[in-house]
Amino acid sequence: MTHVEFRERGNVIRSYIHLPVPMSIKDSILAAALAAVLPFTCVAYANPETEPENAAVDAEVIETEDAAQYISPEEFVASLEFKGGRVVLGNDLATLNLPDTLVFLDGENAQRLLVDGWGNPPDDVPPLGMILPAGVSPLADESWGVTVEYEDSGYVSDEDAGDIDYGDMLKDMQADVREANTWREENGCEAVQLVGWAAEPHYDTEGKKLYWAKELKFGDSEANTLNYNIRVLGRKGVLVLNFVANMDQLAEIEASVPTVLAVTEFNPG
Repeated sequence: MTHVEFRERGNVIRSYIHLPVPMSIKDSILAAALAAVLPFTCVAYANPETEPENAAVDAEVIETEDAAQYISPEEFVASLEFKGGRVVLGNDLATLNLPDTLVFLDGENAQRLLVDGWGNPPDDVPPLGMILPAGVSPLADESWGVTVEYEDSGYVSDEDAGDIDYGDMLKDMQADVREANTWREENGCEAVQLVGWAAEPHYDTEGKKLYWAKELKFGDSEANTLNYNIRVLGRKGVLVLNFVANMDQLAEIEASVPTVLAVTEFNPG
């Protein structure tokens, strides 16, 4: 494994809840929102802010081939294979038409950034890829990223999209979070507080795209985490775009959301 200097930032837990299909918009929101706190996994995505004790520093390449290889942050970033323009995801699942302001890393390179660059535990199944701002080092303080994944959840009906009381939903979710924290603490995970909506759920009827943002507090962390989630509804599943950022980047993320939404479309079939 290659090690580079990284600094840990707010985390977004990655886990899944399987519900009966067909699902409704409300079911989809609950499944994704509660997945961040319910006891399925403690794995989290983080990106750089404060340097942890085990961060690697600039060093020469280790002499033995079996040992870890140490490279500088600049060399690590240069080793990532960024793509632009038209990108096809998965087995012709969806297409990203990226403007000059965005770049893409495929699953292998995204996993390298998440694990070696941002200090996350490795995942058995890497994301389909990751969208990042062009011209910004992914190891810089101002960096952010959007992991791209696919949930084979079946068809999601949007008939209830206009009838959901998101205030009541938030209260129910906060109660579930408090209950789930007992399991999390017993299993070595930090307790989580769902502070509230950073952006209330909104559904784009024409584009079949659902997005919302939650503000989360993990343990005693001084900086709250932004969990900004966009879900593109398809006939057989959901394409999930999850922003990895801090709460102080909310304005920048919200400004980027329309662009990310516009470039993402399921392919016919």
